[in-house]
Amino acid sequence: MELTLLGTGAPDGLPRPACPCAACATAVGGRARAATALLLDGTLLLDLTPGAVFAAARAGHSLTGVTQVLLTHPHDGPAVELPPGLPAAARIPDGRVLSLLGGHRVRAVPMDSPGTGYDVTSPEGERLLYLPPGGSPSGLADGSPHTYDMVVADVLGRPDALARLRGAGAIGPTTDIVAVHLDHDVPPGPELDRRLAAAGARAVPDGTTLVVGAFPIYGAPPDLPRRTLVLGGARSGKSVEAERRLEAFPEVVYVATGGTREGDPEWASRVGLHRDRRPGAWRTEETCDLVPLLEEDDGPALLIDCLSLWLTDAMDQVGAWDDAKWAADGERALRALVTELVAAVRATRRTVVAVSNEVGSGVVPATASGRRFRDELGRLNAAFAGECEHVLLVVAGQALVLRG
Repeated sequence: MELTLLGTGAPDGLPRPACPCAACATAVGGRARAATALLLDGTLLLDLTPGAVFAAARAGHSLTGVTQVLLTHPHDGPAVELPPGLPAAARIPDGRVLSLLGGHRVRAVPMDSPGTGYDVTSPEGERLLYLPPGGSPSGLADGSPHTYDMVVADVLGRPDALARLRGAGAIGPTTDIVAVHLDHDVPPGPELDRRLAAAGARAVPDGTTLVVGAFPIYGAPPDLPRRTLVLGGARSGKSVEAERRLEAFPEVVYVATGGTREGDPEWASRVGLHRDRRPGAWRTEETCDLVPLLEEDDGPALLIDCLSLWLTDAMDQVGAWDDAKWAADGERALRALVTELVAAVRATRRTVVAVSNEVGSGVVPATASGRRFRDELGRLNAAFAGECEHVLLVVAGQALVLRG
């Protein structure tokens, strides 16, 4: 089954008309995107957008062979004037199946928001799932598990849709995930590619033709790193970046190393903000005992936030704040705890995203214990990063790739 993406942008396109934002200002030339529309085998058009005829011509195709036009958006008719020669555009009621003359079979997939998704099976058996902007399936297309060869969806707007599909087995290791309905929330270029790769997805330029079911032949799925360390200063956005990297996972255990602090309303407010950001399906464990979690062979992805609080607890355990205890055996005991943690990270089979503070670039702490913590956190960060496939530094909300 051959798929040509006539457009890959949000309904208003990218750049948005008259929008002065930085993302729209840089979305020029090959980075500009028309509203998303898909042409399948030259006969099925999914979504009718302005300039579809010219977009097809630029991609080396014609719409003269189209026998069916289906809409995903929640309206009864086409958003633009129907080009001459095309059949009337329509939507299939949720759950209904349409068999086309060319042998394609199309099932309307119910969404959890207004709009319709389409599960398309080719005459040869390849399967594609196309979801509307802002949409996620409210259930499997036909009530029985199957793995799609390709999923075309609003990856950045609804990463939880990928999590739901992965959890149901509808997305597998070789499923080609193509991001569409791309808007100006994320700058184009490397930042867009990085965000999508974290979800196992990719973007392609308008006019690209892909062969559904041939993904292992012409490329490998984006490599999802098993271990990631996200560094950053205070309020840099490092926790948000770490959470974003796991939004498309069906299950996540959020390991909060800060625990609870009775009678501290400011700390309770911080914890509450974190909890409100997390998807409802994520589970929270408040613990600094990280090694047993890392040693489990099976289990959901782990998000550890954060290593600096783990180190604080470890230094409490060994009496590192007292100069005499530190000199006697505290330093040796702390080294043993760090070595044990790093070894567990090296051997873990679980997906891990850890957060830590990047310190030492500012004012030198006035106390010996403060300088000791700064030094030990620097050593811990370096050792932990050495075992990670992907290391990011977040500055002013911008993620810089240090490794991966």
